[in-house]
Amino acid sequence: MLAVCIFTAGAMVTLPVESFTLAWVHSIEKVRWEEDYRIVGSQLEAVTARIKGSAAGMEPPAGAVLKDGWWHYRPALTRHDELRLTRSAFTADYQLCTAGTCRSLAEIAPQAEGVTRLAACDPLTTAPRPASR
Repeated sequence: MLAVCIFTAGAMVTLPVESFTLAWVHSIEKVRWEEDYRIVGSQLEAVTARIKGSAAGMEPPAGAVLKDGWWHYRPALTRHDELRLTRSAFTADYQLCTAGTCRSLAEIAPQAEGVTRLAACDPLTTAPRPASR
């Protein structure tokens, strides 16, 4: 079974999923970004990404294709041991989307000062999955 664990300063939540979308709105330019991930072994793999428009300093990467108002591309860095998300009470929270439904990360894991970490984990032990060798 596959799962993603969400670690905050005071809590840990396990979501039994094989894939998910991480979405957010840029705090200054108010442009939505979305990244699709799947769990591969002990890592999170970025499969595809989209940006709803562009703005100063937020240009889509080379090779991105504009389709229906979104710039679609494959991230250059695809494998991650964990994602580190800085959350703030002064900006909109990240959204985590699974099975076609998006929820703010605050609905899933309490918003805490500092960094929230997402990692592939074993849902039975809630420990990060051991690295593949």
